[in-house]
Amino acid sequence: MPSLIDLILEGTRQDQRPWPRAVIGPDVWNFAVSQIALDRWTLLGLWGEPSAVHMALFDESAPDVAVVSLDCPEGRYPSVGKHHAPAIRLERSIHDLFGLEPEAALDTRPWLDHGRWGVNFPLQDRIDVPSTAPAYRFLAAEGDDLHQIAVGPVHAGIIEPGHFRFTASGETVVRLEQRLGYTHKGIEGLMVGAPLERAAQLAGRTSGDSTVAYAYAFSRAAEAALQIEVPPRAVWLRVLLAELERLANHLGDFGAICNDASFALIHAHCSVLRELVLRAAETGFGHRLMRDIITPGGVTRDLDKDDETAIRVMIDEVTLRFPPLVELYDNTASLQDRTVTTGTLKPALARHYGAGGFVGRGSGRSFDARRTLGYPPYEKLRFDVPVLNEGDVNARVWIRIREVEQSLSLLNQILDRMPEGALRVQATPPGQRREGEPREGLAIVESFRGDVLAWLRLSGTGAVERCHLRDPSWFQWPLLEAAIEGNIVADFPLCNKSFNCSYSGHDL
Repeated sequence: MPSLIDLILEGTRQDQRPWPRAVIGPDVWNFAVSQIALDRWTLLGLWGEPSAVHMALFDESAPDVAVVSLDCPEGRYPSVGKHHAPAIRLERSIHDLFGLEPEAALDTRPWLDHGRWGVNFPLQDRIDVPSTAPAYRFLAAEGDDLHQIAVGPVHAGIIEPGHFRFTASGETVVRLEQRLGYTHKGIEGLMVGAPLERAAQLAGRTSGDSTVAYAYAFSRAAEAALQIEVPPRAVWLRVLLAELERLANHLGDFGAICNDASFALIHAHCSVLRELVLRAAETGFGHRLMRDIITPGGVTRDLDKDDETAIRVMIDEVTLRFPPLVELYDNTASLQDRTVTTGTLKPALARHYGAGGFVGRGSGRSFDARRTLGYPPYEKLRFDVPVLNEGDVNARVWIRIREVEQSLSLLNQILDRMPEGALRVQATPPGQRREGEPREGLAIVESFRGDVLAWLRLSGTGAVERCHLRDPSWFQWPLLEAAIEGNIVADFPLCNKSFNCSYSGHDL
């Protein structure tokens, strides 16, 4: 079987770093689709341009990453989703944004476009007319005594909007279908023509709970394109930021899952611990969510000794107070009754969708970009990647618990080994390049939710020509639909929070 490198050699190589990209023909495109359909390769992303589509692939056996591109001069391309279901929603979003048609597609309904933009195909040749899209058609379910329950897009809690259409037999869920796109912000359109620093800020606003991860991924992609090396202190400060973000989110999720199982005590205590992390982040970096700290070329803010002390005090406090909460969770039978065997995601399905983060690792898929692909300085740090095979809510809770423990250890290691030195270098290409000659970069960074992918093309002047950001939730939202089947409607909030997919990151 040809490798990803062999596939790239079939096409015309482009100047993308650190992983290659090649423009290929329809036959080679179809071959790549056949490999992901057979789970020999994993689909990492699928995105468009006005007259081309790009597909990022991962070969776990190598491990290798590559991007293949197909020109679409007539506005059509062979459907990926016809053979590989994880690509269906990505194809629908490509059509909404660019008007490109996947041939023989299984689902041609709009995805991001709700008919309220006042423009069709906003990233293609703009057609400034109101959409004439018909009312959204949910998939039918047939059977005796079935009824539908519509939930959202506005919910009771202070959360993002999304619509969930349940088909149930009594209390048992027969089918769940989601409709998202309510938080579409036009991030990719805003990126076009933006200078690097502004584009990094936009990237950090793709999903607020992962602002560090997005800015990190974007910056690494830009640095790869420009072939610049970040100062060592900035490299270590970046992973400090990333682990603080991971720790805060996992603590919040652990408590919220318990709360959805009607056990508010753990939620209250986890909220306190999460607040300690956020306050330490604000003390050290001037912002509770650490927004706009990572930028191409390095970081914008340093830690002094007092800041470092504040973070160490927080680490010690969480390390002391977290284990009793874990013990309480593990020894509360009524809580275990709600989480064990609820919302089970089969490992084969997690593998097929390339699910990352706690969703994938709770169902046997061990992918973690920090280790599987690797980026500095994680190769110098000691940490484990916890993996379980049960695939239920309980497994996803335990993955979070173990990752909290790992992040606490990593934070101590990072602070102990933090080098001195500069914080930033100028984000400009080395040497001289002809005006208009583009450079491309690709990066994959592990957020608390899973792997975030960033691909961008920079003009000869350093402005962004095109950028695509792919949230891990693209491959996790559909799995929630599968995991809830056969469970009762009342368990949906619990399953939903155990996945904790991003609405905003998915909706671009």
